[in-house]
This record gives sequence, structure tokens and C-alpha cells, in this order.
Amino acid sequence: MKSACLSLLLVSVCWALPFRQSGFMDFVMEDEPASGDGPGPELPTTRKPHVERLPMMPEGPEVPFCPFRCQCHLRVAQCSDLGLKTVPEKIPLDTTLLDLQNNKITEIKENDFKGLKGLQTLILVNNKITIIHAKAFSSLINLERLYLSKNLLKEVPANIPKSLQELRIHENQINKIKKSSFAGMANVIVMELGSNPLSSSGVDNGAFADLKRVSYIRIADTNLTSIPKGLPSSLFELHLDGNKITKVTADSLKGLKNLSKLGLSHNEISVVENGSLANVPHLRELHLENNALTAVPAGLADHKYIQVIYLHSNKIAAVGTEDFCPPGYNTKKAMYSGISLFSNPVPYWEVLPITFRCVFDRSAIQLGNYRKK
Repeated sequence: MKSACLSLLLVSVCWALPFRQSGFMDFVMEDEPASGDGPGPELPTTRKPHVERLPMMPEGPEVPFCPFRCQCHLRVAQCSDLGLKTVPEKIPLDTTLLDLQNNKITEIKENDFKGLKGLQTLILVNNKITIIHAKAFSSLINLERLYLSKNLLKEVPANIPKSLQELRIHENQINKIKKSSFAGMANVIVMELGSNPLSSSGVDNGAFADLKRVSYIRIADTNLTSIPKGLPSSLFELHLDGNKITKVTADSLKGLKNLSKLGLSHNEISVVENGSLANVPHLRELHLENNALTAVPAGLADHKYIQVIYLHSNKIAAVGTEDFCPPGYNTKKAMYSGISLFSNPVPYWEVLPITFRCVFDRSAIQLGNYRKK
């Protein structure tokens, strides 16, 4: 029996094919015809091993496109200082801040910001923009900050988004503020219009009427000859420095009950009318330096909250004992923390100490010699 089994085993071994090592390429090439001029020798039919096919990898989310040379990260598209002449295409639609400052852009076209519904801040400072299409901002329904300073605009852009909270458009060529310029912009808090060739005749009555929430307006370094009328009662700070204003009237400050800081330095003011300061009952800081005043403005002694007043570089020749402080202490709610009177022709040695009885500290008083120019 043992000899019979051994014989069968030897016969099967003799008929078996020689061993061949199989590799990965053997499986890949097993369906391809053999190379050569004719078919190769037929081999005994064997069952092909099952090859597991790797499934196709699912496509991941598309990576947002970033314009050439720009940098896009965390919903910020940084395209400043690139010498761009137009707004780049394919800005990521999820962008919330787009920085295009310090380029050479001359025109904002209708579809430049199309689809950017999430954009909150748009910076176009220091370009050469002369034209903004009337529908250029129509897609920007969530825009809060628009910076257009240092361009060549001759008027306030039309159809600014109603969501805007901050508009800075100083250092342009704007010479007219129409009544419709800020129509419907009830959410604006900060308005910067300085360094434009604006004149008082170029500002329409009621131009600021729709700015119901504005707390800061700056129209410095223009050609204004008077304080604009109809300013919003919500104003907290008003800066009109560096203009050609000659007079402060009671009517010009009427209704500004919340005003805390008023800047009128570097004008040509020679008169502050009686009753003017009574219209700004919460005023705390007043800048009247570098003007043509010949006397301390009336009404300071009756003012309850004013703490800082700058009067240096005027033509004030005398200071009375009741120019700053009331007769008693009961009516003054806040002590002065700063009074500047230097560079006036008043002889400082003649000013009596009692004049500053409602000053918090004597070091807050600035007196000095006057030099004629």
C-alpha cells in the first residue's frame, strides 16, 4: 500500500509545471497579449486569482480660487501693493475682507464684486479711481466698512449698501454733498470726508439727515466757511479743523445735545456767539486754537461738563476771573483738566489765580509768552 501511494506522488510531481514567482505587474499585465510575432505556447488552463480593484476616491470639496499674486486665508483676500489696474476676477465668494489698497485701479465696474454677499470690509485706499458703477455695490448686502480714501472721486458713490457702518472717503476731489448722497444710510456710525475741495455752498441742507446713528463726522481741511446745518443729534464727535470758518453761531450748534468733542482749530474764527455753547450741554472738549479770537468764548463759566479747552495761538488780550469758572462750585459738574492760553497777547502775570478756581490741577493750565509774527 505504501509503495502504491509513493508511486502516485512521484507521477504527479513529474507532470507539474515549474514554479514561477508572481508579482504585482503579473496581475496588471495578465489580460494583455504576449509580445512577439505570434502567439506563445499554450499553457494549461488555470483559474486566475481574484484581483481586488481599489474604489475611485470621492472628490473632495473644491479649493477656493485665489486671484493670481493675491493671498487668501481665513476669508481674507489680500491683494494690496500689486500694481493692479482692475479688480481681480474669481475672488473667493466666502471673503469677508478684501484689501485692494495701494494699486492703480481706475474704475470699479458693475460686476467686480458680484456674488460677494458675505463681504464686510472693502479697502480701496490709494488707487486712481474716478468712476464707480451705480450697481457696483449691489451684491454687498452685508458690507460694514468701505474705505475709498486717496482716490480721484468727484462725488459720493451712488447706492452705497444700507448695511454700512463706516465710510472713509477723504482725500478725493469731491466738491458736492447732495441731499441724496447718504439716503437710507441709517446704520452709519463713522463718516470721514476731510481733505476734499468742499465749500459750504456745496453741502446741501439736510445732506446728513438720514444718518440717524452717526457718532463721528470729520470734514477737516476743506473750504467750509461755516458749520454745516442740520447735523444729526446723535453726533458724539465733530471735527471741522483746518477750514475757513469765521464764526460760530448758536444756530449752527442747535440740536447737538449729545456732542462731547468739537474740533474747530486752524480756522478763521473771530466770534463765538452768546448762547452757542448752551446748545451743546454735554460738551467736554473744545478745540479753538489757531484762530482769530480776541476774547475767551462766552458761556464757559455756565457750562457744567466742559473739562478741556484749547485757546492757544489766538489774539486774546485779557482773561477775566469769571471767564472759565462760575462764582460758586455747585453748578460745575466736572473740573477742568486742561486749559491752554499760550501764544496769546494776554500778559500771563496779570491773570489772577482765582480765575482757575475750578481747575483740577494747576499743572493743567498752560500759559506762555506771546510772539508777534
